[in-house]
Amino acid sequence: MNNRQYYVYILFNKKNGTLYVGVTNNLVKRVWEHKNKIVEGFTQKYGVDKLGYYEVYANINSAIAREKQLKGSNRKSKLELIELNNPDWQDLYFCILD
Repeated sequence: MNNRQYYVYILFNKKNGTLYVGVTNNLVKRVWEHKNKIVEGFTQKYGVDKLGYYEVYANINSAIAREKQLKGSNRKSKLELIELNNPDWQDLYFCILD
C-alpha cells in the first residue's frame, strides 16, 4: 500500500509579488531547497521562497494534473487561492515544520 503524499504548492516572494507553482513528494525539503537557493532557475533568480499555499494528494497523477491546471490558470486565480486560504500572506513553511 502506498502511503506517500504529494503536494502542489505556490511560492511567492512578497505579497502580490512573483508566484511559482510546483509539485513535490516532500514539501518541507522542497521549500527548504528554494529558501536556500539550491534550486537553480526561476525561484532563485526572483527570490521566490515563501510558501503561500499548498494542497495534499495521495496520487502523483492527480497532483501533476492539478499542478498543470494551476500553471495554466491566470495570475488572478492563483492570487485568489492564496488570499482565500492565507489572507495574511504568512510563510506557511514554518507551519509545516512540526
